[in-house]
Amino acid sequence: MTKFYKVSKERFVTDGGDGDVYDGIKLPCRATAGSAGYDFFAPSPLSIAAGETVKIPTGIRCRMDGDRVLAIFPRSGLGFKYKLALDNTVGIIDADYFGAENEGHIMIKMTNRSDKDLVVDAGKAFAQGIFLAYYLTDDDEASGVRTGGFGSTTK
Repeated sequence: MTKFYKVSKERFVTDGGDGDVYDGIKLPCRATAGSAGYDFFAPSPLSIAAGETVKIPTGIRCRMDGDRVLAIFPRSGLGFKYKLALDNTVGIIDADYFGAENEGHIMIKMTNRSDKDLVVDAGKAFAQGIFLAYYLTDDDEASGVRTGGFGSTTK
């Protein structure tokens, strides 16, 4: 099973989202039948000045089978025009993140590396997620349990 959901309103607000826009959060979707990426939409207007970094609470979580990962990238047009980049280069959302203490809230941290200010209207796509299958080694013995988000598996 692979499906997007919204996090709770309480989680969205706790993570810095504006509670007034919660009901309007759009679930990621593909723009065309041939698209690989699921567009992530700005829950509220985004203003990213030249050289600025922002952390965006998307209000989104994703349930997926254990043999999949969701890779997050900036929209290619924004990367081309604004050198918009994810601060961790590629966001990796693991299947077990859905059950994390923060409800698996997907947060996207981006930097505008251009010399132009960027404005993304609420409801417009700014990032995309692509589902990828992965494989494990025959001798894999991982047994850790995820509790949080960024960097939680190394604590």
